Amino acid sequence: MADVDTEYEVRRYYDDFSASYERERGHGYHQMVDDLEAQLVCQYARGTRALELGCGTGLILERVAEVAKEAVGIDLSEGMAQRARGRGLDVRIGNVCNLPFEDDEFDLTYGFKVLAHVPDIDAAIREASRVTRPGGHLLLEFYNPWSLRYLAKRAAGPQRIAESRTEADVFTRWDSPRAIRASLPANLELIDFYGVRVLTPFASVHRLPGFGRGLRWAERRASRSPLRYFGGFLIAVLRRRS
Repeated sequence: MADVDTEYEVRRYYDDFSASYERERGHGYHQMVDDLEAQLVCQYARGTRALELGCGTGLILERVAEVAKEAVGIDLSEGMAQRARGRGLDVRIGNVCNLPFEDDEFDLTYGFKVLAHVPDIDAAIREASRVTRPGGHLLLEFYNPWSLRYLAKRAAGPQRIAESRTEADVFTRWDSPRAIRASLPANLELIDFYGVRVLTPFASVHRLPGFGRGLRWAERRASRSPLRYFGGFLIAVLRRRS
């Protein structure tokens, strides 16, 4: 019953969030994060059958659909999914811990900002691996406690995401590079990490005149540098073993 109640509450949270989710997208800090994530996933998505876990309103999935042979999204929230479908995208409703797909169905499975809100992370990773073919890739993003973003979140506290909702209303986990390695099943090979939001202390600094552009350039460089392990959003690049 607890799992059912948790899923219901998470669905309600994102249904409420869907109305304002894109309010800050398309410019500044949020555009930088979307661009870095999309650039990485599109390198792996070209010509593939790709699945996005927790696709939200489809901002990344829309870009993947331009290069993939087929792009499918799944999300728990009908409110989010409706907006993604409004972009002409193929989006299903479902839980990342119990994916409604066959074994080995996708060449690429990826998810941004979704696993951080899944209590049973082991089940979610197993499911992502199950639906990915042997030799296929997974790009799984985690919230990283070894980051400036973590410190900023601790300092600022939960932010409002809707009239009656704050970030405290949804479960959030933080997984270090060490914890991520330990959570991987034996059939997944860790290729590398990719860091997003490595140098940005607060999102608001991207609004400073003349500063945001230079910081975005530095963030692109840092995403693949030795500093990548300190990205607020840490993406594990994985390959499913044959």
